[in-house]
Amino acid sequence: MNPVIELLNSHRSIRKFTDQPIPQETLKTLIQAGQAAATSSFIQACTVIQVNDPDKRRQLMECSGGQAYVAEAPTFLVFCADMQRLKLACDMNDAEMQSGFTEQFITSTVDVALFAQNLTIAAESLGLGVVYIGGIRNQIARVSELLELPDLVYPVFGLCLGYPDQNPEVKPRLPVEVVLKQDSYNDSNDSATIAEYDKAVREYYNTRTGGNKEMSWSEQMSGMLVKEARPHMLAFLKDRGFLLK
Repeated sequence: MNPVIELLNSHRSIRKFTDQPIPQETLKTLIQAGQAAATSSFIQACTVIQVNDPDKRRQLMECSGGQAYVAEAPTFLVFCADMQRLKLACDMNDAEMQSGFTEQFITSTVDVALFAQNLTIAAESLGLGVVYIGGIRNQIARVSELLELPDLVYPVFGLCLGYPDQNPEVKPRLPVEVVLKQDSYNDSNDSATIAEYDKAVREYYNTRTGGNKEMSWSEQMSGMLVKEARPHMLAFLKDRGFLLK
């Protein structure tokens, strides 16, 4: 196994960081690594906002459900899907942009995810730790107002970065045979395989929390998916011009 694959397989979410700051030149290097990711039709529809202001960091922590590391991490970034820049390109060429299509929403959001994952891998290669913060979508309108985001821009997730002050175990992933299919979709054996995987996840949580949490993957997913997931997002995205009304 080569060092790149070993690095990818060693990913852990880091939620405790030392006080050591990340040099701005290092961050710039990470941003450039993010920009090198694949981008649909060369749209480059990701904008990253580095949040330094302590009060804004505190408010973003509140928006994300009180996750303290949002305020405490040496660096906090908000990754935004940005079609405003594409509108600017149209304006520069006297072209009327047609917006609000699902394809634009998908491609810009995927661009953000690819950019952020490239940045994450680059950061981990330098000994940094990260954790994604999807919780900023809990109060997405407030986050957008706080960051002064225009229409055609919306925050997808945040990212805490810093030098790790903890060493958690790698969380076990689904077996490859559940994820990789041959020629067509066949899940006839998946229930049995997932049942075995559930045991590994339950043991992982039990070890990580010192016995305070015992939950399998299927229990966690079923508990999550019986509830509505941020239903306010649809109206917000329509108001922002990402989806047609």
